[in-house]
Amino acid sequence: MSIFDRLTGTRSPDSGVEPLPAMEVRAALMALNGPDVPFVVRNARPSEHADLVAEWHVQEPATGSGRLRRQLDRTLKARMRLVPAKREVRALEEQWRTTLTGDPPRPSGSREYGRGPQPTISREWTYERGPDGRRHRVETFRFDSREMKTPLRQTVLDAGWTWRGVLFRL
Repeated sequence: MSIFDRLTGTRSPDSGVEPLPAMEVRAALMALNGPDVPFVVRNARPSEHADLVAEWHVQEPATGSGRLRRQLDRTLKARMRLVPAKREVRALEEQWRTTLTGDPPRPSGSREYGRGPQPTISREWTYERGPDGRRHRVETFRFDSREMKTPLRQTVLDAGWTWRGVLFRL
């Protein structure tokens, strides 16, 4: 594996895995949709220059109140192009992050965009009194971008195809 492959998150299937046809790989990726997953896999629009898109939109819990209220709005997107001749799925990962302020929340001008494999983890906890009378830390919010990327990549690898991360264009 080259240094560039490590940088982009490229993974190859285990040896001995029989590659599936492109339509079966597409069907397997679309089959990831369901009520238990926080993202959706859909057909790409022509403007997205891909075959499939996995998208996850999440708003983190707001902090503060009134004019001081602040909330993060995140969108993760993995645009995937199937390349049957090479038996690979080229994936371009993108992330948008917008800060919403005020009540009602409006974009505050703080926007960020990132491209490439960027694991993002965000968690929030509160303290609650348990049945034993002691304070316990309870997780109230959890966001981990790997919850989207890992099932996508594993589905491709299980199909005998290569997951090729790209940084610039599909």
